[in-house]
Amino acid sequence: MKLQFLGAAREVTGSKHLITTEEGKKILLDCGIYQGKGLETDSMNRDLGFDPSGLDHIILSHAHIDHSGLIPYMYRLGFRGSVICTNATRDLCSIMLPDSGHIQENDTYHFNKKRAKQGLKPVEPIYTLDDARKCMELFIGVAYNRKFNIDNNIRVKFTNTGHMLGSGVVSLEIRDKGGWLRIGYTGDIGRNNNRILRDPDRFPQCDYLITESTYGDRLHPSRQDAESELLRVVKETCEVRKGKLIIPSFAIGRTQELVHALNNFFNEGLLPRVKIYVDSPLAVNATEIFRLHPDCFNSDVHEVMETDPDPFGFSSLFYIKSAEDSKKLNTLKQPCVIISASGMMEAGRIKHHLANNISNPRNTVLAVGYCSPSTLGARILRGDPEVSIFGIVHKVKAKIERIEAFSGHADYKEMIDYLGCQSKDDLRKIFLVHGDADATRGYREHLQEAGYMNIEIPVLKQTYNLS
Repeated sequence: MKLQFLGAAREVTGSKHLITTEEGKKILLDCGIYQGKGLETDSMNRDLGFDPSGLDHIILSHAHIDHSGLIPYMYRLGFRGSVICTNATRDLCSIMLPDSGHIQENDTYHFNKKRAKQGLKPVEPIYTLDDARKCMELFIGVAYNRKFNIDNNIRVKFTNTGHMLGSGVVSLEIRDKGGWLRIGYTGDIGRNNNRILRDPDRFPQCDYLITESTYGDRLHPSRQDAESELLRVVKETCEVRKGKLIIPSFAIGRTQELVHALNNFFNEGLLPRVKIYVDSPLAVNATEIFRLHPDCFNSDVHEVMETDPDPFGFSSLFYIKSAEDSKKLNTLKQPCVIISASGMMEAGRIKHHLANNISNPRNTVLAVGYCSPSTLGARILRGDPEVSIFGIVHKVKAKIERIEAFSGHADYKEMIDYLGCQSKDDLRKIFLVHGDADATRGYREHLQEAGYMNIEIPVLKQTYNLS
């Protein structure tokens, strides 16, 4: 049996890990798109390293685009196998993948306008909205903690990781030379005491473990501190400086956490009298899907729901869908909070809000998650005095703040605690993925200090024999 790493190897995007069984079945663990590298990203996404038409199954750990976003491209190239995931992941992909397809088409349209001026031929989008809609017919939803027999020789089980709605450790059992080989893939690991989701659950023992390392070299501040910081930034920006607070946020998960925290501030009478706008059609639709899966919520949210039936809505909160209403936010003079996607500030409506607000010293840009080093978000966070947005250079005069404790990724201590359900003696090898070079090296050192051995940090396209 072979395991090949085709994405998220010593970086934090494009997760794809290909298993080829003894009988020739091909299983892809996650199918993520590369993000945040400009033209280099396009070639990396198109060069898969395998023929999608020969792929039998895709197994998704969760719905984030850097883990699911190339499924429509696989479909476009002839993939007709099954996509197996949790029920909530399937529901989220039904809105996230078409949204990604729309972005692909829109970005290609604007790119081709530039090419036409240069006398160059147009290029095709990597996939379309139609591809994204059609690929959903391949999805199979599976409940948490239920062993699903893919065939007589392959079975899978999902265990909640608390990273986002529907996220789960993939526990694979594959018949190999008369016995069963156990492969665990964590996807992204969440944190205990999530504001909305249940804590991560223990997962079955495995022989080979593939695990993330995004924050493998750092620790997070406490969540309570993060909420206090959020309230402080809202008050300082909107009450003291009378400015706008712009919060770039991932539409799925992070936005709902922010809204839930603001909802609690509102219920407690702590929130300033300002309007809160969630300006992301995807976030609006995702919030509706959150409402369909209360079984994923923790006890704190259920307690809130006893007196507040909607933990994602209050009188000063407004969800924006239309582009026209989004544009109106740019002409607002009064203080407000605008939460908009994407979290790395690379695409979506957030770029328009940054272009219109980043040069005003009364305003604040608040980052609440990880930004890959090559993204617009990373350039803003490292203190660049000016940035280019839509080809126009803007001076950065707004106050730049960051709260890392809102991250949906566990830090290295939380990840090691989570792996405590595994017997070190029974683990034949651990593969570290989905982390930059410093994070993976740091995490390997922390794991070794905790007594874990045989830890590999694969490079892109590296293949291992499992037996």
